[in-house]
Amino acid sequence: MKLIVAMRQLPDLVEELELDSSGKDIDREYLTFVSNEWDEQALEEALLLKEATGAEVCVVALDEPDVDSTLYTALAKGADRAVKLTGIPEGWMSTHDRAAILSAWLAEQSYDLIMTGVQAADDLDGQLAAIVAARLGLPHAAVVVRVDAKDGVAVVSQELGGGTAVEAEIRLPAVLGVQTARQPPRYAPITRIRQAMNAGGLEEAPAAVTPGVRPGLRRLFPPQRSGQAEMLEGAPADVAERIIDILRSKGLIDAGA
Repeated sequence: MKLIVAMRQLPDLVEELELDSSGKDIDREYLTFVSNEWDEQALEEALLLKEATGAEVCVVALDEPDVDSTLYTALAKGADRAVKLTGIPEGWMSTHDRAAILSAWLAEQSYDLIMTGVQAADDLDGQLAAIVAARLGLPHAAVVVRVDAKDGVAVVSQELGGGTAVEAEIRLPAVLGVQTARQPPRYAPITRIRQAMNAGGLEEAPAAVTPGVRPGLRRLFPPQRSGQAEMLEGAPADVAERIIDILRSKGLIDAGA
């Protein structure tokens, strides 16, 4: 069985984000980029499948800032191959364009399962796995929390709204958007990452960039500050009375209440 895990880089959200001079992207010059946390969950679930079935795990990512570190870390954790797709445009890329580039490469590969994180900080709708599946003409499942696969079929557990859990069979090959793995992503010691770097196992392949026709981006704006929090101190009864006064002043409750 062959598994391909698509991973991506995102700005580290602990840092302050600012717009660049064009107003159409964030200023990336001094930002640190990290692996998407949901992709790390997808990788862990793939590695668990490898341990259970002897599957081969290949990790693929676009050539984005600091991506080599993510790919070498995946190799250190147990991935068999790591591929970087080069020649992509700089700056932010829409999920549709990302899916187009990944799908063009995937169409030339052999695989049973394609796995990726269910979402990302700039793709909270979780579109990537679904678009890749549509482009490749494959079945798709999202919010996956466990995968068992054998004999051309994957049994996937999904976590739906309201805490509802379902189990479904999906015929392979297929695309999965992974919400969480059965266990936390494993830690890769720095010594093992350095060993992976010294082994030089990182492959490169040119990306087929097919952006297509998309709505144009005119301008980004930072969130507008509309007010600030007021911290209420004092005895509980005094604080409660103050809250009531605030609600009355805003017309949210009857002035006579």
